[in-house]
Amino acid sequence: MRDGGGSETSCSSAVMPATVGAAPRVAGTLDIMSMTNEEARAELLRLRASIDNIDAALVYMLAERFRCTQQVGQLKAEHELPASDPQREEQQVARLRALAEAAHLDPEFAEKWFNFVVAEVIRHHEAAAEQRQG
Repeated sequence: MRDGGGSETSCSSAVMPATVGAAPRVAGTLDIMSMTNEEARAELLRLRASIDNIDAALVYMLAERFRCTQQVGQLKAEHELPASDPQREEQQVARLRALAEAAHLDPEFAEKWFNFVVAEVIRHHEAAAEQRQG
């Protein structure tokens, strides 16, 4: 796949597959050995701009995820349900590991990320329960 500047792109291989479990679409690879220093600097800027956009999207998606989990926490607190759900968490780990493999991302990394996020979610749920009680 070529971008507007005519150079091969490789960063777009992170595009999600149309269906879960399908292999991601992989763009052409860069021929970095044949680039001039000027072309390499331009490509570096392009890649960094893509990374910045992806980081921004991740932050907004994470914020939306936490808005949803805050509602879950309020429901759990209101109905005196436990803050954590080990069975659900186990299912999610398995699902995310499979997604990570399909996306060519280290499943161990995906699991660590999930565990980090869940620990924060549980902390929020416990705080909601304490606030409800006191």
